[in-house]
This record gives sequence, structure tokens and C-alpha cells, in this order.
Amino acid sequence: MSLQTKVSEKENANQKVKRIHSNDLESLWRTIRDEVKLRADFEPIMSTFFYATVLNHNSFEGALSFLLASKLDSPVVSSMAIREIIEEAYQADPTIIFAAETDIKAVRERDPACKSFSTPFLFFKGFHAIQGHRIANWLWNNDRHSLAFYFQNQMSEKFGVDIHPAANIGQGIMFDHATGIVVGETTTIEDGVTMLHGVTLGGTGKDRGDRHPKIRKGVLIGASASIIGNIEIGEGAKVGAGSVVMENVPAQVTVAGVPAKIVGKLSGAYPAEEVDQKF
Repeated sequence: MSLQTKVSEKENANQKVKRIHSNDLESLWRTIRDEVKLRADFEPIMSTFFYATVLNHNSFEGALSFLLASKLDSPVVSSMAIREIIEEAYQADPTIIFAAETDIKAVRERDPACKSFSTPFLFFKGFHAIQGHRIANWLWNNDRHSLAFYFQNQMSEKFGVDIHPAANIGQGIMFDHATGIVVGETTTIEDGVTMLHGVTLGGTGKDRGDRHPKIRKGVLIGASASIIGNIEIGEGAKVGAGSVVMENVPAQVTVAGVPAKIVGKLSGAYPAEEVDQKF
């Protein structure tokens, strides 16, 4: 297949994504704007922040690029330059921005502390870290490794979340609290996963190649759990807080302990959606 054909197929796929998601995204954006306008009216001392981050922008992606750039800049790389990179990624791959839409909805549905769609957008660093990673991953996949590592470093410093740019992360993800999350280079996190603070998805040591966990759809990983090595956590499984997992976990079971063992079986909805950490 020629390069021109690949580029054409990519463009066609992007246009299809836009058609499928654009109405939902526009609806979400109107809701966020309405919520933030109420916030600004109720708390005038915060109005400058609310206008700068949301109300002065015409689109969800414009507001998100501004917000991320303001958090990830540095004395040597300006927020304007960071924003240009982010918007370049959004233009090249619309799935990045539509994944952000899905992430916000996931947080709103799963987190009992989240009472609005604008709250994760404005304030939750788990959401910000995931969106920053999506840009780093796009840069990595386009062989812009230095910039990708810059994003990783800034996210680690600003958010306390360290995700290698090559890691593959799906949609509808919630990093609750997020502080101390570490995700290794060859990790895969599929759609609909919920992870709490202090989770490590790491390798076993100096092994090279594919050496990090594969987290399947709908998995719930409790606080401070460590999942080590090129192992699979099956679809709809639950990993208890503080567990150390070094072997494959079947689908629809609960594991806990050091080392982790199966302590129960699950059925029905994905535990990531219920966010019930009881065994």
C-alpha cells in the first residue's frame, strides 16, 4: 500500500469519526459552558479563571488546548508553543478530542465527588494527565520523541502522573485522584478502565521488549496496586487496593493480596463503572 493511499484512508477515517461524534461533543461543550457561566456568576472572584479557560473559547478543543498548555509550559517552552502542538495533534487525529469527551462522561458517571461535567475539565488532574498523554502518544507515534518526553516530564512534575509516551490508552478512562500513577512503555489500557491513585503498571526489571501489563476493558484497579510484567488483567476484572499482581488474571474475577490471588468472581456490569472496591 502506498503512502498516499494510507494518508487518504486515515483522512477518510478521521472524517467518519467527526461525523459520528460531533453532535455529542457540541452538546457536551454547551453544557460545560452553561455550568461555568453559573460558576462565574456565583463566584465572581474566580471569573477571570473561568473566562480564560472556558468562556472565552468557541469550542471544546480550543478550551482544552488552552488549559493543557497553561499547565504544561515551562520557562524554555512557552504555553503558546505547547498549544500549537496540541492543536496540531487535534487537527491530525480527531479521535484524541473525542476520547477526551468520553473520559469526561466516564468521570461524571463514576465519581460520586463529581457533580458536573465542567469539574473534571477544570480541576481534575487525572483527566488532565490522560489528555496530556494523548498528545505525547501522538508525538511519539510520529517520531517526535523529544517533544513526547517533554510532555511526559511536565506531566510527572505538574500532576504526579508518569506515563511513558508509547503506552496505549483507550477511551472512557478515569484516573481517580491520580497522584503516583506510573504506566510503563509497553502498557496497554483498553476502554472503560478505572484506576485509583498510586497504581503502578510496571516491568519486572531490565527486560526489554514487550514487558508491561495489558489491562483489558472495564477493569477496576484499586489504590496502590502494582501490576508487574507482561501479563494480562482480563476483561471486567477487579484488582484490590495494595495488591501485587505478577500473573495473568482471568476475566470477571476479583484478585487481592501480596502476591494477588483470586478471592471472588464477578458478574454483570464492569467493576470499572461501579467503582465498588469491596471484595
